[in-house]
Amino acid sequence: MPRAALRPDEIDAFRRRAADAAMGLFARDGYDAVTMRSLAEVLGVSAMTPYRYLAGKEALFGLVRAEAFRRFADRLEAALARAGGDPATRLRRLKHAYVAFAVDEPDAYRIMFELSQPDPVGAAELAAESRRAFGVLHRTVADAVAAGVLDGDPLTLAHLLWASTHGLVSLHLAGKLMMGRTLQALVAIDHGLPAQRTPAKARLSAKRSKR
Repeated sequence: MPRAALRPDEIDAFRRRAADAAMGLFARDGYDAVTMRSLAEVLGVSAMTPYRYLAGKEALFGLVRAEAFRRFADRLEAALARAGGDPATRLRRLKHAYVAFAVDEPDAYRIMFELSQPDPVGAAELAAESRRAFGVLHRTVADAVAAGVLDGDPLTLAHLLWASTHGLVSLHLAGKLMMGRTLQALVAIDHGLPAQRTPAKARLSAKRSKR
C-alpha cells in the first residue's frame, strides 16, 4: 500500500523541528560530523524519516542557515519597530540588538558566520534572509548619513559597522575578551565609525544651510 502524501503543514512542521535540532548539531560538531542519521536520533524518528522531508544533508544545512538569518533579521527589525529616536539612537539600538541576538542564540550566530555551505542548496532563501538582515543596517546608516550624523557612503559605512560589531561578538564567543572588559561594556562604547561621524558644528551648519 503506497504511503500517504505529506500535507504542506506536516512538511513545514517537521522542517522547523529539524532546523531547531540541526542548528545545535552543526554548531557543536561542525558540518562534516553531522549526518541525517544523527538528526533522526535527536528527533526520535527512524533513520529514513528525515529524507521524506529533506533532500539530504546539504538541503538540511541550507535550511538551518536560512532559519538562522531569518531569526537574526527579525531581531534587527524588531529593534527598530519602536517609534522614536534620532538616527544615532537607532544605530545604537540596532547594535545592541545585534549583540543580544549573538548572546541569546550563539548556535545560530556561529552557523551564520563561521560555517560555510559546500553546496548552495537552498541558496535563494538563504540569500533573501541575509539581504534582509543587512538591509536593515544599510537603511539605518543611510538615514544617519541623510541626517548629517555620519559622513560617507552608506554602503561602505554599513559594512564597517557590521564588521566592527561582528569582531566584538566573535571575540566574546571565542572567550578572547581580556583585561576585564565585558561584551556589554564594550558595546556601550560608541566604537563604530568614529572617523565618519559628522562633528556637531558641521551638523548645525548643515541644518542652517538647508533653511
